[in-house]
Formats: sequence, structure tokens, C-alpha cells
Amino acid sequence: MGIRPTFSIRDITRIAVFAAILAVLGLPGAITVFGGAVPITAQTLGVMLAGAILGPWRAAAAILVFEVLVLVGLPLLSGGRGGIAVFAGPSVGYLIGWIVGAFVIGLIARSGNREPRWWRTALGCAIGGIVVVYAIGIPFQSLITGLPLAQTALFSTAFLPGDIAKVIVATLVTQALWRAYPRAFEQTVRSTPELRVAAYNKSSDPE
Repeated sequence: MGIRPTFSIRDITRIAVFAAILAVLGLPGAITVFGGAVPITAQTLGVMLAGAILGPWRAAAAILVFEVLVLVGLPLLSGGRGGIAVFAGPSVGYLIGWIVGAFVIGLIARSGNREPRWWRTALGCAIGGIVVVYAIGIPFQSLITGLPLAQTALFSTAFLPGDIAKVIVATLVTQALWRAYPRAFEQTVRSTPELRVAAYNKSSDPE
């Protein structure tokens, strides 16, 4: 994982597709809690799926592309938010956390470029999509809002039920996609005869 990543045209296409998926997941809008400093959105699900399906580098690239589009003013975040002001607000730490979290999800879920297993996918989504995102997002939110760190962390527990549900959904979707269309994972799974056979026989796998 320490080598410099190289992206093919197909990789770039998948990166663009996942950036678009993030935008679509923002269409339902957001639920605000505790004054709405940081909204609850469905877009974290897209971050989890990107990491689990694309692997670390491509997932991070997809989130970065999405956030660059937001930065230049496209209203792609939930609630139609966009522009440089978003990156000066309480959500900025979570946006940074999405990039790092997607990378960590990919590292865990796609460890060794192996085929995805449900437990690795769930573990990766939980650590990268919840622990990492919170660890980066909460301190920034506390700093910008002026609330004590402990109080900000307590308020952030309102996100946990939804994020746990997203971990479950991301795991189920990833496993279903692996069984139905393993080519979606191309370039992140080593192309070996054993894996090609496994990919097309996953429906009979007890896992």
C-alpha cells in the first residue's frame, strides 16, 4: 500500500461514478440536531461504499474529487450546500475525515487486495467511516463552535445510530455487488484464477 497509485481510464471512470453517487446521496437533504451545526446526511454511506469497493487510493480520490467540486461552489452537500464557506464551518473536520476515512476503509476492507469479506467490510466501515471521521470531525467542530470538546463529543453521539445502520447497509451492498458484478472491484482485487473462480461462485459460499 506504500507504492504510488496509478489510475487507468477505467479507474478514473469509477472514481467519477462514486463522486456522482456522493452527490446523489445528498439529494434527500439533511436532518439537523442540536442547532444544526453539523447535519446528519446519507453521504457517509457513499464514503463507506467507496472505500469498500474502490480500495484506499481510489476511494480517497473519489471523495477528494467530490469535495473539490463542492469547494468551487457546486451545491452537492446535503441541503444544497457548497462553496468555500462550507470549509470554514463546523462540518470541515468531517469533510476532511471523509477522505481519510475512505482510505482507512479501503485499507481494512480490501486488505492485501483480497476479495471482500463481510467481516472485513463491516470492520473497515466502522473504523474508517465512524471512528476516523469522528476523531477528525469532533475536534474541528469543537474549535469552530467554541463548545467544549467533551460536550461536542456527547452531542455527536446523535449520529451513531444512523452511522451504524450505514455500516450494515454498506456491508450488505458490497457483498451483494461482489456476488452480482465482481468487475466493479476490478483493479482493487488481484486478478488470479482463484479469485476469478471465487467471484463467480460466491452465491454458494456459506459466508
